Amino acid sequence: MLLRFGVENHLSIQKRQELSFAASSLRDQKDGLISCAAVTGGAVIPSAIIYGANASGKTNFLNALSTMQQMVLWSQIRGTPGGGVLRHEFRLDPACAEKASCFDVDFMIDGIRYHYGFEASDEAFVSEWLYEIPKAHRRKLYERDGARFDFGRHLQGRNRSVAELTRPNSLFLSAAAQLGHPQLSGIYTYFKDMAFMLSPSVNSNAASNIFTDADEATRERAIRFLRAIDTGVVGYKRSESEISEKDLEIKRELWALVQKISGIPNAEPPQSLDERNEVSIELSHRGAGGESIPLGLDWESAGTIRLLPLLVRAYRALDQGRPLIVDELDASLHTRAAEALVKLFSGKQNGNRAQLVATVHDTNLLRSNALRRDQIWFAEKGAEGATEIYPLTDIRTRRGDNLELGYLQGRYGAVPMNDPLETIPGSP
Repeated sequence: MLLRFGVENHLSIQKRQELSFAASSLRDQKDGLISCAAVTGGAVIPSAIIYGANASGKTNFLNALSTMQQMVLWSQIRGTPGGGVLRHEFRLDPACAEKASCFDVDFMIDGIRYHYGFEASDEAFVSEWLYEIPKAHRRKLYERDGARFDFGRHLQGRNRSVAELTRPNSLFLSAAAQLGHPQLSGIYTYFKDMAFMLSPSVNSNAASNIFTDADEATRERAIRFLRAIDTGVVGYKRSESEISEKDLEIKRELWALVQKISGIPNAEPPQSLDERNEVSIELSHRGAGGESIPLGLDWESAGTIRLLPLLVRAYRALDQGRPLIVDELDASLHTRAAEALVKLFSGKQNGNRAQLVATVHDTNLLRSNALRRDQIWFAEKGAEGATEIYPLTDIRTRRGDNLELGYLQGRYGAVPMNDPLETIPGSP
């Protein structure tokens, strides 16, 4: 369970920005809140929805969490000696090139709160730390300052051996997981299980692959969702066709190219690499006389195609109790469909404490009873191009306020304030 995430000096984020999942003391509806004794108030929100103008940095904030995940997962096995750290510092202030980028997160595993973070320069990870907070007091598991490691007595395992194999451009957590560290593998797995959907566009082939890879129960739930929001979909048909030897060879050549680019020459190939049958999906619609007629995904709307992988990932997150991070949740979706997705994480089906972080533009959601005021966040760029992330709870509002109207009127910031017809030369 996510409790807080912070980032500094990454893309459009110059100064430290944080998103907190701790529920506020506002007297909004309590349905859907997740109980958590580790935070003040004893509850966390099931979802955080971020609004902001185009190019305000909403996506960059989600990218920061994705970047942190990728560094944890791959810095040890994809990095090379002397290769440095691939980071994206704030470019609009030249001084930021000399400053480290910082990422840190608080989360819960099996009732224990952890605080993990690191700082990275272009050359190396300059610091790294991990603490556990089982009750009121924080316990050090390890701290890193350059090449120096300081281990707490509560971290068991061959810590010094892992430290000796940790390169300057590799995280200790990444190296420990690759070497099977018994205590840190669970922390690594937490990052591995974070699910991201950062591209709003999904083609029919990708949607079909993700949908067919899901288990039957997940596919059935997705179809029920599509039926409930009146897409006309009432079922699906799964079919197989044989792949030619030429197409198989092309797949193998593409995999070899992926291995070369990724720097993982001995990576395990996907199971589908030598499969001679290709699986495809058709969605069934109710036709004349009540007959069910299957249609290929190329006949479906962009919203329906996007919902297939989005629903698969949402139900997996709900089943496994993990975070799902989605950019432009409402892209190609009706307000009611986007609202229904948010409600998945605040209903009874979220017994495993899954969470959703999403950016949106649809202001109609601000009138929805699916969101508490402390679930609404904003991204805004300042005069010097730096992104600021802040919650609606920083602004005085009352329960029952028309939040959509207030936002569109600019009361909360995070909206474009200039009229383009007045500012573009030559406009009528």
